[in-house]
Amino acid sequence: MCSDGGGTPLSAAIEWTDRMPKIAPDVCNHNTRRPLQNLSDVSAKDKSWDDHRSTGADVSEILKTAPEDWIEAQGERLHDCSRHLLFDQLVDPETGEISLRLDTTRFCRVRACPVCQWRRSLMWRARMYQSLPEITDAHPSGRWLFLTLTVKNCPVGDLRAQLAAMSAAWNRLRGRKALAPVLGWVRATEITRGKDGSAHPHYHVLLFVKSTYFKGSSYISQVRWTEMWRDVMRLDYDPMVDVRAVKDKGPSGLKGAIVETLKYAVKNADMVEDPEWFLEMTRQVRKTRGIAAGGILKDVFRDEDGDDDLIHTDEETDAVEAEPELPGLSFSYRHQARRYQRERDA
Repeated sequence: MCSDGGGTPLSAAIEWTDRMPKIAPDVCNHNTRRPLQNLSDVSAKDKSWDDHRSTGADVSEILKTAPEDWIEAQGERLHDCSRHLLFDQLVDPETGEISLRLDTTRFCRVRACPVCQWRRSLMWRARMYQSLPEITDAHPSGRWLFLTLTVKNCPVGDLRAQLAAMSAAWNRLRGRKALAPVLGWVRATEITRGKDGSAHPHYHVLLFVKSTYFKGSSYISQVRWTEMWRDVMRLDYDPMVDVRAVKDKGPSGLKGAIVETLKYAVKNADMVEDPEWFLEMTRQVRKTRGIAAGGILKDVFRDEDGDDDLIHTDEETDAVEAEPELPGLSFSYRHQARRYQRERDA
């Protein structure tokens, strides 16, 4: 039986969606012997697909070694994530340059999946960018702050308890009178692996505040932020806290803060460096929230399911489709090559 090198039969590749019948000849070239074309060669900006999907293949194998059925099942789902990609070809009406835009694929939505984590991050960023004009119009004098809240590393087996303590502390912090000028916030949890095998959970927070925040007694210094976080966390040490104003009101300064806030929850390298650490981390974060938001940003980060959310993540795409419409291009992930490829046109 012909397969893509990862165990998926040709019939399954055809049947998984009626949107992609043209994938079938891409799945196997045993008889045609036509040369293969890499997605990264066709579209340099899409090389990230290779990187994340390759890590996903490694993560899948790690998850499938777990004794728990639910973790093993996640590994099986991740194995089949985004196996086939169908792209639209878009043409810039001014330059004639052709670019690719994802049209169809199937995501596993496993929390630890590098592909889904990447696409989810892009989705959150796109939603944030889309909401900025409305926020600016409603609060033209508002300002942005980028805040990082940390605690000491903990054993990975204590991660769930630490995350619960941090969540409770954040809720206490939000109730402080000093945070009255905060109009909205989004908080993302990042977990990194310590060199000693510990876990380092920390928050990246983007705050939208009234302009009065920077005046008189309303201003909160870095020292005061540290004191408040120590207090609400009920610590016996001064934690590392960083806060800075997003000084550039243009897209570059704010965009950088948004990217830093809404990035990966766990680095790809940390997922595969120590399998036992990763499996325990997976157990510990089960049914916990990675993104939370409040105030005027609450609706921006509402939870929504559906593959379209992870497909339509582009922040730009002003290009229009060519007339007549160009055919779509399909690529399949090939495990041996560890990249997405398609057969070249004859």
